[in-house]
Amino acid sequence: MSTPDGTEQPPPGYQPPAYPPPPYQPPYQPPYYAPPGYQQPQPGAPFGVDMYGRPYSDKNKIVAGVLQLAFGTVGAGRWYTGHYGIAIAQLLTCGGLGVWAIIDGILMLVDKVTDPQGRPLRG
Repeated sequence: MSTPDGTEQPPPGYQPPAYPPPPYQPPYQPPYYAPPGYQQPQPGAPFGVDMYGRPYSDKNKIVAGVLQLAFGTVGAGRWYTGHYGIAIAQLLTCGGLGVWAIIDGILMLVDKVTDPQGRPLRG
C-alpha cells in the first residue's frame, strides 16, 4: 500500500519477522585479585610461580626427594624428575655407592634441583 506522500506501508495485520535473541552474555565477574603476599594466577603456570616469577614444575620435590632417599641406588628420584642421563649414571654406580643418592635426595628436598626444562619442583 502506498500513502499520498509516496512511502510504502505494510499491509494490515503484517507482523515483522522474529529476530533471534542476542548472543549469551555471561554475568559480569570482577577481576580476581590475589590477597597481599600472593602471586596472581598465570595461564602459563598451572602450578603457580616461585618468588622469582618462574613457573613451578608438575613434579613434586617431596616425592622426588623421598624416592631418591629410598631408592637412590637406582636413581628413582632422577627418573621421576626426568633427568634420565643422571638416573642411568646412578643406576650404573649404585647411586655412587649410596653417597651420591643421599646427597641428591637432600638436594631435592631443599629445592636445589629443577626439572629438565629448568622449572623448580613444586611442593
